[in-house]
Amino acid sequence: MGTTFLIPLLNILGVHVVLTYGCGPSEYRSGAGKCCPVCSAGTVVLKDCSGDFSTSCKPCARGTFMNNPNGFKNCFQCKSCDREQGLYVSRMCTTTSNTVCDILDGYYCTENPASECSFALKHRHCSPGEEIKAPVTKTSDTVCEACPSGYYSPLGINCTKWTDCSAKNEIQDKEGSSVEDVHCKPMSRERYGLIVVGVVVVLTTASLLTYLLYCRNKEDPTSE
Repeated sequence: MGTTFLIPLLNILGVHVVLTYGCGPSEYRSGAGKCCPVCSAGTVVLKDCSGDFSTSCKPCARGTFMNNPNGFKNCFQCKSCDREQGLYVSRMCTTTSNTVCDILDGYYCTENPASECSFALKHRHCSPGEEIKAPVTKTSDTVCEACPSGYYSPLGINCTKWTDCSAKNEIQDKEGSSVEDVHCKPMSRERYGLIVVGVVVVLTTASLLTYLLYCRNKEDPTSE
C-alpha cells in the first residue's frame, strides 16, 4: 500500500465522494498513512487496517446513511422533511440513501425548484373580485386577475357575468359589483297595469285609425 494523501470530501448533488492520490480505487488513506480497503455503502470504518488485518466496518445507525464506498468514520445524518416548510417524505431514508422530500398539495417550491425542493410556501388564494388566471404548480404561485366590468366573483375563483333582469321579466333593484351580482325583483302590479293599459291604448288607437281610414276610402269615390 503506497504513501498518499486524502483530498477533501466532495458533496455534489448529494453524492459524497472521497478522492485519493496514490491509493487504489477501492482504498482510502488511514490516519497512520496506510492505504486501507474502503467500507461498502451503508457502512463506515470502525477500525483502520493494520498489519495483516483489513479494515473493520460498522453499519450506519437508524437515521443515518452512507451512499458510497468510503473511508469515513461516521455516517451522514438523514434529511428531514418539514411539513411547516410545505414538504413531506416521498421516500424514506435507508442506510444507503438519503431521505427524498416532495411538495405538499397547495404549496409551491421557493428554494431549489430545479432539483429537490428544500423549502415551499402555501399558494395564494385569489381575493373576492378576482379569478384564477393560472393555478398553482410545483414551482410557481397562483396567478390572479381582476374581474372585468359587468362580472363578479364572490369566492375569488371564477368571474360570472351579472344577471340580465329583463331576461327574467324582472327589473333591476340593485346594481352589481366585482364581488356581488345585481339584484332583480318582480315587476309591481302597478307596472304590469301600466303595461297592460299601454298595450290596450296602442291597440285601440290602431283599430280606430284603421276604421277611420276604411270609412274615408269608402266615402271617397276617387279612391276606387
